[in-house]
Amino acid sequence: MKADEKVNILMVDDQPAKLLSYEVILAELGENLIKATTASEALSVLLKTDVAVVLMDVSMPELDGFELADVIRQHPRFQKTAIIFISGVHLTDSDKIQGYRSGAVDYISVPVVPEVLRAKISIFVDLHRKTRQLEMLNNDLERRVAERTEELRQREQQFRTRADLLELASEAIMVRNFEGELQFWNTGAENLYGWKCEEVMGRNLHSLLQTVFPVPLQQIEAELRDHKSWHGNLVHRTKDGAEVIVASRKTMNHEGNAVLEVNRDITAQVQAEEALRETEKLAAMGRVAGIIAHEINNPLAAITNTLYLVRNHPSLDDTARHFADVAEQELQRVSHITRQTLSFYRESKQPIAVNLTELLNDVLELQERVLHSSHIQVQREYASTPVVQGFPVELRQVFLNLIGNAMQAMPGGGKLRVFVREATDWGRQRRGMAISILDTGVGIRPEDARRLFQPFFSTKSTKGTGLGLWISKGIVQKYDGSLTCRSFRTQTGCCTCFRVFLPIAGASGITAGSSNDSQRLDQDLSPVNHRTWQAV
Repeated sequence: MKADEKVNILMVDDQPAKLLSYEVILAELGENLIKATTASEALSVLLKTDVAVVLMDVSMPELDGFELADVIRQHPRFQKTAIIFISGVHLTDSDKIQGYRSGAVDYISVPVVPEVLRAKISIFVDLHRKTRQLEMLNNDLERRVAERTEELRQREQQFRTRADLLELASEAIMVRNFEGELQFWNTGAENLYGWKCEEVMGRNLHSLLQTVFPVPLQQIEAELRDHKSWHGNLVHRTKDGAEVIVASRKTMNHEGNAVLEVNRDITAQVQAEEALRETEKLAAMGRVAGIIAHEINNPLAAITNTLYLVRNHPSLDDTARHFADVAEQELQRVSHITRQTLSFYRESKQPIAVNLTELLNDVLELQERVLHSSHIQVQREYASTPVVQGFPVELRQVFLNLIGNAMQAMPGGGKLRVFVREATDWGRQRRGMAISILDTGVGIRPEDARRLFQPFFSTKSTKGTGLGLWISKGIVQKYDGSLTCRSFRTQTGCCTCFRVFLPIAGASGITAGSSNDSQRLDQDLSPVNHRTWQAV
């Protein structure tokens, strides 16, 4: 960016008259002024345009300024974008603190003083312009490093005399012969991989770093021979066993007996890109959820009315009326799920006392036919009569998901064990109820265990949506609880346990009997024949 190049200033306000006044005030700065009247329009502009400063109103109908600032700050590109709030009402100190936490850098009160507004905006405009100029200088520096690398390739016979210059580079720079034996290892390589130069000299580079190549090594070596260079991403392991992803540039000298490698750590960048892709998936899910909820609501209302008429029909006996009541409750749960899908974290009006024993029995009763046809034996052990404050529909959804998954893990039959006990969260020194759901199904592979609660991940191939456990964990976290999983394997079978911990309001004391909680869980997981089980 040149010193005289214009930068973009985004003005966000739902009142066009205010936007026009800001445009008149800031016109003297000579910068590009962009107007947005809604939060979605502002986000669209940010994604398409490099914005130096965001000037926004605190009070807006779609999203208020604080919420919009939170959304902006969540995007990696906009974490350092300057945000200035304009408020037409008096803000308390707590409001201002909330704004600063949301990412605001300043406040301006109405009526706006034109000179003050221009002065504040110009400061951040100059800061943005200088930042972009520094980025250009950094890109120019990278270009010079590449040119220097080419010069070193052409003058390999002078390599030792110039080694001190390479020590100044932050990238990991190495020289090896074509058999892979290391001949040079700079400070950047020591910092990245953990080995000192004297520890690696003469050792095979790819064996040392356990290199994972994107293509066969023979193909890379052939390209080095033919074109004298290769670039791509590699996966290495450091001295302490950590996995790093590097952008690697390889250059062979004219004689063909040495290869210069420059590796730059891009692990954080790759992880950020993966997180962004996951965010885009969630956004797509939200759009689909709106369509699904709309299409479901109309027939759902008709079914609800029909079931009401059936439930009150005089020809029904008590058993049929009981099952009609159960069906109506589940239909209400479906209706709740459609609303919850559109606004997952929007709390219901008031929590009530929920008896976990009754709720679990209702869920098991609902699945009784499938349990019987699948030859699954059910064992229940309720150590107390647990009651928590919550929302029955949400908790029923959690246990339906967990019990349903356990049943699907035992297609050939097995044992389903449900335990409810008082337990202790030692990390936070609080008492609560622990609900353990164990199955003797196919188990969970170690490589799948760390991804179980991620959205769109499923171990059921095309049969699962990958959302059940993610939604269940979100509900449990709303109760300030936890949802964990342990899976064990033997030569004769597997055992998997999902454990839900729900804190009891006001139960913060730790009693002497609490120390047996972990022993109880291990007993629950122990197989009948007491063989040694190995944890995933």
